[in-house]
Amino acid sequence: MCTYLYRLEGLQYEVLQWCICRLEAWFATDVDNISLKNWDQEHVLTGGHGLMVNGYDPVIKALSRDLDVHLNHRVTKIIQRYNKVIVCVEDGTSFVADAAIITVPLGVLKANIIKFEPELPDWKLSAISDLGVGLENKIALRFNTIFWPNVEVLGRVAQTSNACGYFLNLHKATGHPVLVCMVAGRFAYEMEKLSDEESVNFVMSQLRRMLPGATEPVQYLVSRWGTDPNSLGSYSCDLVGKPADLYERFCARVGNLFFAGEAACIDHSGSVHGAYSSGIDAAEDCRRRLSTQLGISDLFQVGKIVMREEMTEVMVPLQISRL
Repeated sequence: MCTYLYRLEGLQYEVLQWCICRLEAWFATDVDNISLKNWDQEHVLTGGHGLMVNGYDPVIKALSRDLDVHLNHRVTKIIQRYNKVIVCVEDGTSFVADAAIITVPLGVLKANIIKFEPELPDWKLSAISDLGVGLENKIALRFNTIFWPNVEVLGRVAQTSNACGYFLNLHKATGHPVLVCMVAGRFAYEMEKLSDEESVNFVMSQLRRMLPGATEPVQYLVSRWGTDPNSLGSYSCDLVGKPADLYERFCARVGNLFFAGEAACIDHSGSVHGAYSSGIDAAEDCRRRLSTQLGISDLFQVGKIVMREEMTEVMVPLQISRL
C-alpha cells in the first residue's frame, strides 16, 4: 500500500486555511483540538440554516408564558436528600422539589461553580471533564451606509486560519446595515483580552483588506462568552483522544437530577435545536420517573396532553431568513 503526501502551496494552501477557519468556527475550537474520530457524529438536519430575524427573544417569551420564572437567582448548591431535591441560591433562598432538570452551560459545570451534595458520581464527572467547551465570539458592526456586495458571507483566504476574515452579512437577512465578524478558538480567547475598541479596530483592519473603502461603524457590540460567568464558553465540542460516549453519559440522570442543554443532545450538540430537544426529552424522562416514584400512573400521560395543549397555545409566528 502506497501513501502519497501532497504539499499545498499558494492559493490552494490558502483555500485550505479558509476551510479550516470554517471548521474551527463550527466547533468553536482550534482544528488541532478536534477529534477526527468523533467530529462528524452530529446528525445535520435538512433544510439549510435559518437566521432568526428578531433574535430568539420571541421564542423565549412564548415558551416562558405563564411560567413562574425566577431571574437573578444564582444557584450555588444542589442537594439530593430523602427523594427530594433542594436548590440553594446565592442569597440564601432555597427551593424544594421532587426533581430538578439542570440546564446550566457546560462551562459552568466544568468550573465547579455549583456544588452537588452528594457529589456527582465519577462517570458523570468524567463526562463533564472530558467534553470540550469551545469559544466563538461575535463582533457586530453597524454602519450608516452599505458598501459591501449583497452576499451571505464576506471573507478572504490567507496563510493562516486566523487571518481569514469571516463576516456574516445581516443586511441580506434583516435589511439592517450590519456585518458580524466571527472568531473562534484560541483566537477568540486572545480577542477577549482586548477592549471593545481594540477588537473593533482589529476586525475593521481585516474588513479593509477585503474592502478598502469600508467606513467606520457607528455602533458595535462585542460578545465575551469565555469570561461571562453565566456561560464560560460557547458550546460543546469533541476533543482528541476522548471517549465516544461522553454525550450519553452527560445527559444521563443521577437520581432525581436530570440534565439538558446542547451538550446533553447526542445528535445535535452545539445547536439551539439540540438544546431545545434535550429539554423536551429530559422533561418527559422526569415525568415518567416521578409517575412511577409517586405511584401516579397517569401523571406522564396527563403531562403530555397538557404540554401539547400548552404548546398549541404558545405557537407564535417567527420571522426566519434563509439568507
